[in-house]
This record gives sequence, structure tokens and C-alpha cells, in this order.
Amino acid sequence: MLPCIEEYLNYLAVERGLAENTLESYGRDLSQYAVFAAKSRRGADEPCDDDLLTAGQATASGFIASTIAGGGSAASASRKLTAMRGMYKFLVREGFVPRDPTANLVSPRKAERLPRVLSVAEVDRLLAFASSNVHPTAGDGDQRVQNMRDRAMLELMYASGLRVSELVSLKTSDVDLELGFVRCVGKGNRERIVPVGERASEAIRAYLAVGRREISGAMDDGCLFITGRGTRMTRQAFWKIIKRRAMEAGVPASITPHTLRHSFATHLLENGADLRSVQEMLGHADIRTTQVYTHLTGVKLREAYDRHHPRA
Repeated sequence: MLPCIEEYLNYLAVERGLAENTLESYGRDLSQYAVFAAKSRRGADEPCDDDLLTAGQATASGFIASTIAGGGSAASASRKLTAMRGMYKFLVREGFVPRDPTANLVSPRKAERLPRVLSVAEVDRLLAFASSNVHPTAGDGDQRVQNMRDRAMLELMYASGLRVSELVSLKTSDVDLELGFVRCVGKGNRERIVPVGERASEAIRAYLAVGRREISGAMDDGCLFITGRGTRMTRQAFWKIIKRRAMEAGVPASITPHTLRHSFATHLLENGADLRSVQEMLGHADIRTTQVYTHLTGVKLREAYDRHHPRA
């Protein structure tokens, strides 16, 4: 990675507190831009700092255009432009470049796409299937322990709307089952407290009382959800878990951990929760991010109107 990119990422990590996943994404995008700039300016395969420091608007816009031309989505191109803008603002402020070549560029228009959500019946089916797998007769001891953990993770994600990275980062000390709250640290290193319902609390209690104790090994560092080896659960591992559990329960296999988060927010709004409360529980810095769920519930209202009004 070029020194100027690395310095910018260090700034984002230390001063802005951005998550590791975001930093990795920015690093990839900016490294791709550096390679494009090197080929455009010098016909070289190996970029150097000078390629970025002397790049003009034509180079910056050419990279965004090539992303779209190469089959990239508007969302992908927009994300790359955001990374470039942030880096150049940093470089201008630090005196490395006299002007920002991305200043007059317009983000590619993204298609309006509503998040995939499960119906209440589908969520009930997924969680009911998870509950049935923790019965004493459900499989051998190791399998039952894994079932208890998976059930607790699914119940908690739907009950709280946590991001998958927040879920797998939880410590046992972050959960207060007596008061029914979970403490998590989200994007931008912002801490928030989210309520947890009784069903999720009961699943976590059962997992802590039996399941976690049985799989906790020498590498245990207090993480709430751990693998069979006693190490912290990863995002990738939970992704596989939810895919498998959904398939077993007969729920669309296209769901992801984020689908439960979307379902959490949509079901709250459909049942009368106010937008500000949902924003706080989701950990959105900008309420406009939360407003996508009002569009989703609007679609549901329209469907209900068309289905039931005599003159629809």
C-alpha cells in the first residue's frame, strides 16, 4: 500500500475511529485507483505516491467511469468516489496537494433498492425451528450445544437489530439479562444501549448456563459467542450459520445476517414505533439512513390497500 494511502487510513483509524472492515474497503478502493492512475499517467503497472498526488480530474473521473464500464455497480463506483474524496480532502488539509481533483465529480446515481426483509411468519418459523433444536433429545451433546448458541444468536439479532460485526464482538459483560439490555459499540466507535426481549434473554440464559460453559476453552477471552474451539465467533462463520438454519427451517436461503436487522426495523415501524427510536436502536448517525424503512412500510400499506379496499 502506498504511503499516502496508509497515512490517510491511519488518520481514519486513530482520529475518526472507523471500523476495521471500512478501513479495509477504503484501502482496496484506493489501491485500485492508484494502479489506474499509474497506468493512465505513465503506462506503469506499479503505482507510486506521485501518481495520486499529481492526478487531475480527468484521471479521477476516468477511474469512476472504468469501474462502471467494467461491470461495477453504481453503488460500488459511488463507494470508491467517497474513499477518493476523503483521501484528497485529507491530503489538501495536510498540504500534500494544492487542490482536490474529485471536487467537481458527481456520484453515480444509485438505483433505489429496498432491503430484503422476512415476514413475521418467516421469522417465527426460523426461530421456532432454532428453538426445537435445543431439546435434550435433539442430536448429540456437541450438536445440541451448537444449536443453543445458534438459537441465542438468531434470537438476539432479531430482538436487537445489531449489525453482525456488533453481534460477534459482544462480551458476556455487555449483556444485562436482568434489565433486558445489551451494550454494543458500532460504527464510528459509537456506543449504544439496545433493549432485548424476554425470548432472546431466555435463549441467552440457556446458552450461558449450559452451552457456552461446555464449549469454552483455554482461548476463551470473555466473548459472548464462541466457536467449538473456544475462539471468538466470526462474521463469516455466522453468515454460514444463518444460511444453514434458514435452509433447515424452510426460509428463503437468500437471507443474510443483515436481513434480520432489516426485519427488526421494518416490523417495529409496522407496529407503530417512531422513526427516532428505531434510528437510535439501529445506531444510525443520520436519520435519512433509517428512512428507507418508511419506504418499505409504505409499500406494505399500498399492498394492503390494493388487496382490501373495494375501489382500489
